[in-house]
Amino acid sequence: MRGRTLTAAVALAVATALTVPTTPSASASGPTRTVAPAPLAAPDIAVANVQAHLTQFQTIAQQNGGHRRAGSAGYTASVAYVKGKLQAAGYTVTEQVCTSCVYRSNNLIAEWPAGPTDQVVMFGAHLDGVSAGPGINDNASGSAVLLENALVLAQQRPTMTKRVRFAWWTDEEQGLNGSEFYVNSLSATQRGYIKGYYNFDMVGSTNAGYFINRITSTTAAPLKAYWDSLGLQPEENREGQGRSDDYPFQQAGIPTSGYAAGASARKTSAQAAKWGGTSGASYDPCYHRSCDTTSNVSATVLNRNADGIAYAIWQLAVGGGTPGPCAGGETVGNGSFENGTTPWTGSTGVITNATPQPARTGAYKAWLNGDGTTRTETLSQSVTLPVGCTNYTLTFHLHVDTAETTGTRVYDRLTVQVGGATLATYSNLNAAAGYVARTFDLAAYAGQTVTLTFTGTEDANLQTSFVVDDVTLLAS
Repeated sequence: MRGRTLTAAVALAVATALTVPTTPSASASGPTRTVAPAPLAAPDIAVANVQAHLTQFQTIAQQNGGHRRAGSAGYTASVAYVKGKLQAAGYTVTEQVCTSCVYRSNNLIAEWPAGPTDQVVMFGAHLDGVSAGPGINDNASGSAVLLENALVLAQQRPTMTKRVRFAWWTDEEQGLNGSEFYVNSLSATQRGYIKGYYNFDMVGSTNAGYFINRITSTTAAPLKAYWDSLGLQPEENREGQGRSDDYPFQQAGIPTSGYAAGASARKTSAQAAKWGGTSGASYDPCYHRSCDTTSNVSATVLNRNADGIAYAIWQLAVGGGTPGPCAGGETVGNGSFENGTTPWTGSTGVITNATPQPARTGAYKAWLNGDGTTRTETLSQSVTLPVGCTNYTLTFHLHVDTAETTGTRVYDRLTVQVGGATLATYSNLNAAAGYVARTFDLAAYAGQTVTLTFTGTEDANLQTSFVVDDVTLLAS
């Protein structure tokens, strides 16, 4: 959570198009009505999986100066961790560079490729922390519960009545800058597509309260309904008003809500009586301190928040019935190369974080050749394209760097193949600054398991580097 209160008044609640599905009552004499299928039961989110994400965020901080502040190596590694999980699960994932942030860094946006594109329900949390510590409750907790919910949604693959979009924001601690940049980047039409934005900032406090943003609004109804079912008697999140990433959405007229467990404010005796904990003490005793570690998170509170988010997603965006025939999504594993070498195979050392050739995103990429000696290097992965989809799009980003001086003769080559057939060949003649996106239609391979292969060949004189990053093969 941002450390200082905004001076502007929080935007008034606005009307929302979201509705919480209810079961119509039967009438002995009334006419028969046809109603939409009731939502499927929401899954239980395993708190152990959420805690595993928190452990990973703490390890990232420990390996990068002790924190995950926006713009730092710890933040960049946090983005790479979340991105890798989401891409492997089949999400359409993009990084948005926040050029107006205090610390230039990236928002991470992930959309599940199902449901109407003009009916979006959005769930967000800030991924950055302060430089004082690893920032586990503030706000790895919100980031982790969203990540696990996203992964469970991908595993379940239910029929979608709305499109679900997740966001992990940068530079929140410096003034809500990442989320504000995102909202400002949207057209009026795109803003209108977002029927509700839900924010989760500090959802594991050890002396927790149970707070909901705009608790009496229609947008908040599913969040409140779940906590009411547990007898928690939630309250309005007054401490967080105007201090987290729901605020830019409110200012833009987008309906908002969210959960919070409390920050530096003190628990009242009345709250302690109904929620337990210590009255007169802060909800989070390690707020913005070095002790904000995995020990500073309540598993019970974390679990209740995670399950409440799942309930809201299923109430708002999941329909009854069975999924359609296209089990779409991402078919390439570890396409950003940030999670080791698996499931890629090929020449040793091709997947690297060596600095002479920078990655497009994150720290790792696949760097073939660049030796200036006669050499062949390969990188490959077996992928299965599902049946029944309309689109099968392979995209990779390629940077070609060469020391060859003759601009008309091919000396070094990169060949891209699928199932043994050549899709494209690139050479030293394709050298250019930066990465270029290369896109191919692979619909001809629907229903097949094929091998995607990159093969680089180089002659004995003057290096040519073929650098590949962010490989995706999306079925939809």
